[in-house]
Amino acid sequence: MNKKIWLSSPHLTGEEQKYVKEAFDTNWVAPLGPNVNGFEDEICTYTSAKSCSVLSSGTAAIHLALILLGIEENDEVICSSFTFSATVNPIRYQKAIPIFIESEKDTWNMRPKILEKAIKDRIANHKKPKAILIVHLYGMPSKMDEIMAISKKYSIPVIEDAAEAIGATYKNKAMGTFGKLGVFSFNGNKIITTSSGGALISNDPEYCEKATFLATQARDDAPHYQHSQIGYNYRMSNILAGIGRGQLEVLNDRIEARRKNYNFYKKEFSKINKISFVEEPEGFYSNRWLTTILTDSFETREKIRLALEKENIESRPLWKPMHLQPIFNEFPAYIDGTSDDLFQRGLCLPSGSNLSLNDLKKIATVIKSLF
Repeated sequence: MNKKIWLSSPHLTGEEQKYVKEAFDTNWVAPLGPNVNGFEDEICTYTSAKSCSVLSSGTAAIHLALILLGIEENDEVICSSFTFSATVNPIRYQKAIPIFIESEKDTWNMRPKILEKAIKDRIANHKKPKAILIVHLYGMPSKMDEIMAISKKYSIPVIEDAAEAIGATYKNKAMGTFGKLGVFSFNGNKIITTSSGGALISNDPEYCEKATFLATQARDDAPHYQHSQIGYNYRMSNILAGIGRGQLEVLNDRIEARRKNYNFYKKEFSKINKISFVEEPEGFYSNRWLTTILTDSFETREKIRLALEKENIESRPLWKPMHLQPIFNEFPAYIDGTSDDLFQRGLCLPSGSNLSLNDLKKIATVIKSLF
């Protein structure tokens, strides 16, 4: 059987081991320690955020962000529909109501005009949303000038789900640093990984201080175990933070490699009119976490996916929008069919920073042979 080519596999350097070894040598294996503190400081340095709390997952970070903004039962939270379910699940943890917003065709992220239309409509129905949860999909920044202007106009805070977008920038400013709170994921398939893990960042240190408190079971400052509010077991371990420190050192290299993958595919398929790519608008810098293509039809997408699968090459359809998911389809959605169409016609191609040139050539050969 052919060697498996994965969609986006972890890419370690060996440098991670020095931090992990230090954790073992000094017996810092708990969810606190020098690597935790160091990783937080280094994320702040990389993004220019003022504070950071490293956590067990990006989902945990979104959950804590909602809690910090006071989201409670029956509150409405505006959310991108075209995303992974981990964006929306924490809204339901709080028993709040997700309000789904359509994507735009150029970046595939939340469309500002429909965002404002939805806010006006919710206010007219006497239910002003409590937060806007946007997603920078596949590493592509959202249109932050327009979105932040709407946030300011209606006094609704923004949470940035930048789980896929660490290292991406909008007008030279890091994703995750525009809203009140930003979220990263370090899951195994992300551009850098801690095996599992995530981070919450903010330019208001009080948010991250409170997040760390809640993530460590909300233990009060007392000599005994005392708790005045509900807490969570969401803190990252010192060992995993050590992996993260080694990974963060090579993040720019990983972004460069993934952007090279994108450029390779774009060049190889430039003469196939049934395949198109998402371009970066001026001022946008995508980390190209995954290279995605848009085909002319569902049939073409499936023809490519199945041909790759036959050669043991992993590819995957774009996210199925949340308003189409059985668990979420009862909630309000402001849509016009754009994300439905993207889901039908779009495909994620293998994009790992550890793909060899031979891997890329094999993928391209399989796809080109179909046309």
